[in-house]
Amino acid sequence: MRRSGAVRLLLALSRAATHSFFLSDFAAAGAAEELRINQAVVFIEDAIQYRSINHRVDSKSLWLYRWYYSRICQCRILSLTITVILALAFIETPSSLTVTSDVRYRLPAWDPPCGLTESIELLCFLVFVIDVSVKSYLIGWEEFWKNKWLMAYILTLIISLTDWVVSLSFFCTETVRIRRILRPFFLLQNSSMMKKTLKSINSTLPEMASASLITDKEWVGYFRNLPDSLTSLLVLLTTANNPDVMIPAYSKNRAYSIFFILFTVLGNLFLMNLLTAIIYNQFRGYLLKSVQSSLFRRRLGIRAAFEVLSSLKETPANAEQSYVSAGALLQVLQKVEMDSRSRQAIMMVRHPPSPEYRSHFMRKMQFAFGHPYFGYLGNVVALANIVSICVVLVLDADKQPSERDDYFLGTINCFFIIYYLMEMLLKILAMGLKRYLSYPSNRFDGLLTTILLVLEIATFAEYGFPHPGWRPEFVGLLSLWDMVRLVNMLIVFRFLRIIPNMKFMSLVVTTLLDLVKNLRAFAGILVVSHDPELSSTFSPTDSFISFNLICRWAKIYFVAWWLISSVIWVNLFIALLLENFIHKWDRRCHRESLSDIEYQRTVELMFRDVLEEPTEEELMEKLHQHPHLHLCR
Repeated sequence: MRRSGAVRLLLALSRAATHSFFLSDFAAAGAAEELRINQAVVFIEDAIQYRSINHRVDSKSLWLYRWYYSRICQCRILSLTITVILALAFIETPSSLTVTSDVRYRLPAWDPPCGLTESIELLCFLVFVIDVSVKSYLIGWEEFWKNKWLMAYILTLIISLTDWVVSLSFFCTETVRIRRILRPFFLLQNSSMMKKTLKSINSTLPEMASASLITDKEWVGYFRNLPDSLTSLLVLLTTANNPDVMIPAYSKNRAYSIFFILFTVLGNLFLMNLLTAIIYNQFRGYLLKSVQSSLFRRRLGIRAAFEVLSSLKETPANAEQSYVSAGALLQVLQKVEMDSRSRQAIMMVRHPPSPEYRSHFMRKMQFAFGHPYFGYLGNVVALANIVSICVVLVLDADKQPSERDDYFLGTINCFFIIYYLMEMLLKILAMGLKRYLSYPSNRFDGLLTTILLVLEIATFAEYGFPHPGWRPEFVGLLSLWDMVRLVNMLIVFRFLRIIPNMKFMSLVVTTLLDLVKNLRAFAGILVVSHDPELSSTFSPTDSFISFNLICRWAKIYFVAWWLISSVIWVNLFIALLLENFIHKWDRRCHRESLSDIEYQRTVELMFRDVLEEPTEEELMEKLHQHPHLHLCR
């Protein structure tokens, strides 16, 4: 009996150990599967943002990585800190921030007490220290030594903190503060677009110098030294004060005008355009390399996510080709943070169907009023409305407001607004309300038509229906003339709906809109300090530089400032404009559908003809070199 009891006890203990072993094995498998899903999510997010995937991929690091690149951390905490530390220049001594810019009424600028701005700086530095620490930890020690921007980030923080300690040691009485010069670096290192732009400028400057620098005594009388020469020639080339440079020499000998004419012609028509061509050529070359590397990072991130997901237990071990189950992919896409454009690239958004009518007459009406030609007719009517408004305004241009008769203009606007209302209702009848509202152009038309209808009803309620002698009088909130002008402006604004139907105009508008949206990377770079005392300097003989220079080297500074801001930055903007325009024009010549142009707006499409897709061998070789990811195959 004792022996049988011991046997039963041993059997029970073995079953419990086996059960606990299977439970722990099941939990470990679930944790490994969850880790793979999270790794795939992070890799997809890296591909969307063109980030490098060479970072830690354990569970804790992935959580920290997603938190670091979340909108709260990047857009609110880090961007706000950069904005605050750059905005300190407005209140720090010496500061020209006053209520008024008039020197007669301007009070002394506020001088913050010692320690106030320094405390704000310290908080910003602490955020930057945390930022660089987290970033260094996430990429690992091996990748850290390859990242020059990160090492420069740490060096900048060390110099800034050392200078901050020196300031407090001297009770804020020192005159040189090095950390103020280094503040723009915090903005540069946080913007990948700014890094690429600086590299593009760095590659452009040598060719610009070779094109603009030319190397005997007549000029000594007027160009005595390098600073004066740069200032005079710059004024001659860029401003309306160029006669001030030419008149002294021209008064002595008229033949000197030949030099100035040749200089102006060559400078404006040759040199400036040559600089634009050089910058555009270098910009395009560097941008192509940048886009190629961005494409490789995106493909690498997607491939890494695929390799991670294909290693899940759902994939058979004897499968000839790796694949990812739909459930795992759906689980990853539900966790990925992406904007609406990225989601639209995955999910095809379809417009709601049109209503189906049984009546033959209703189907005919649906075909007629849903046809694109009905929209073209609306554009013709809108153009006729604009022309009629212009004709009436031209006829009344020489009349006094009390002599004008708004009967014709009011009647014309009433007729066209009724047509716009009927057009909107007929389109809703043909397309259905949901399908009508699914098009942005229809929402634009409908909103303006509703506003015009409300204004017209308000006009009739205040002033009655149009009649001969219908003159502007002030009765309510707006006079009749103001309300008519508001209606005219909305009608003109409504005419903008014709832009999508004009290929060239829509091309220009979409290019400009894309550029405006992409200027976010350049926002806040330049803070221009204005000297109020310059407002009273109006003498055309001397430029504003001559009034405010302490030494001659300052002239070289201002010339360099003009070169960077007006030549390099403006031409970089022009290069981006030309590149985007040429790309869209080329794409327009090969595609007929406007919706395709509006839909496909990825960076790679700008250079789709010259970009090379990375091969599978290159991607797998790069993945096997990942310092923290170990693949099974």
